[in-house]
Amino acid sequence: MSLVFPLDRPAKVGISGTGFVAAGLLALLQCAPDFVVARVCSRRLPESIDGIEAELVTSSIDQMVESCEVVVEASGDVNRAAEVVQVAHQAGKPVVTMGTEFHVTVGSAFCRTGYLTEAEGDQPGSLAALALDAREMGFEPLVYGNIKGYLEHLPEPKEMEKWSRRNGISVEQTVSFTDGTKLQMEQALVANGMGATVHRRGLEGPQVDDLKVAADHLAQLAQQAGSPLSDYVLSQHLPAGVFVVAKHPCAKPEVMRYLKLGQGPFYTLLRPFHLCHLEIPKTLRRVVAGAAPLLNNSTAPEVGVVAIAKQDVAAGGLIERAMGGFQLRGEAAKWRDHPSAVPIGLLNGVRLARPIEKGQILHWEDVELPDTLAVQRARELWQQRMTEASA
Repeated sequence: MSLVFPLDRPAKVGISGTGFVAAGLLALLQCAPDFVVARVCSRRLPESIDGIEAELVTSSIDQMVESCEVVVEASGDVNRAAEVVQVAHQAGKPVVTMGTEFHVTVGSAFCRTGYLTEAEGDQPGSLAALALDAREMGFEPLVYGNIKGYLEHLPEPKEMEKWSRRNGISVEQTVSFTDGTKLQMEQALVANGMGATVHRRGLEGPQVDDLKVAADHLAQLAQQAGSPLSDYVLSQHLPAGVFVVAKHPCAKPEVMRYLKLGQGPFYTLLRPFHLCHLEIPKTLRRVVAGAAPLLNNSTAPEVGVVAIAKQDVAAGGLIERAMGGFQLRGEAAKWRDHPSAVPIGLLNGVRLARPIEKGQILHWEDVELPDTLAVQRARELWQQRMTEASA
C-alpha cells in the first residue's frame, strides 16, 4: 500500500479509545510538533472523560476516520477494534495499534485489506524493533523473548483488587497480566508476525534469574525445532524488557567477546524496557516515512491463544470476562494441534452452550457467539485453516 503524507504540516492522527494508552498518547501528541490529534473516538459521553477536551471527542468511527490521515486503535476491545480497522481500511487510512488481543484474535483478516501494524511500546512491538536492529547488524535471531516477573494461573480476586489499586490499572488488566493471558497473547503475535513458532502449548518459560542460562536453553530448543522460537523467561530480578537470542555468521568469536557479548555461539541482545504509549510516536513516524508495517499477525498465522477454564461453569453460564476474568485464561498453542479451539479473544460476554470443566479447552461448539464483525472474520480464518488442513 502506498502512503503519501503532506510534508508541510503536522500529520493528522485519529485515536480510537480513551483508556490509559489512548489518553497517554493524546497528551504526548499534543506536545509533538509533527502530529496533531484530529479526533478521539469513544463510546463514552464526552463530559464523562477526564483530561480530554469534549470538542475532540466523537462517537462516530466514520467521523474520526474522515478527520485524520492515520488511525491509532487503542480501545482494548477486539470487537471494537475490528470495526475501527475495517472503516479505516475502507477509507484507505493506515492503522497503528496497541492491541495484541485484536491481532491474535482476528487481525490476520485485515492484513490484506490495508496497512496494519502494531506499535512499539508493548512487548511485541518492542521485540520487533529490537529484532530489526539485530538483523541490520548481521545477527540471525533464534529466540524472541519476553521477560515476566510474576505468574499465577489462578489469582485470587482480593489480591488482584489490591494490586489494581496500587498500580492504577483495572482489575481486568491486572488479572490478564498475572494469569499469563496477556503474555501468551504477546508471544503468539510475535511468533506469527516474525516467522517463529512455539515450543509447546503454554510456552517453555524457564524460571531462572540468569538470562544467559535461559537464553542458551531456548536457543538450543530453537535449533532442535529448526525454527526461531517465541517464548519468555520468568524472573523477579531481571528487567521488565525483551530480548533476542541470535547467532552471528560473520563476526569472529574474539570480536564478540571484546564487545562483551560472551563466548557464543548464542548472543543475547537485551532491551531492558518497554514504555507503552510513549513509544507509539516512533511507529507513527515510521508510517509517515513510508516504512513497511513493523509487526502484525500475518495472513497465515500458525499460533493462536486457546481458552482454558479456571473453574467449572454450567451450561448457560455467562463468561463475563474472558481475558482478565476469573473463569478463563489463555495459552499460546499451534492451531494444528487444537483445530477446533475457539480463540479466547472472542469470549467476552458469551454464554456456554454446554458445561465446561476446570482445565478444559473451549471449542467453537461450546459457546454461543454473537454475530459481530470480529466473530465473522474469526470464523472465516478458522474455516480457511480447516480447509487447508484437509487439502
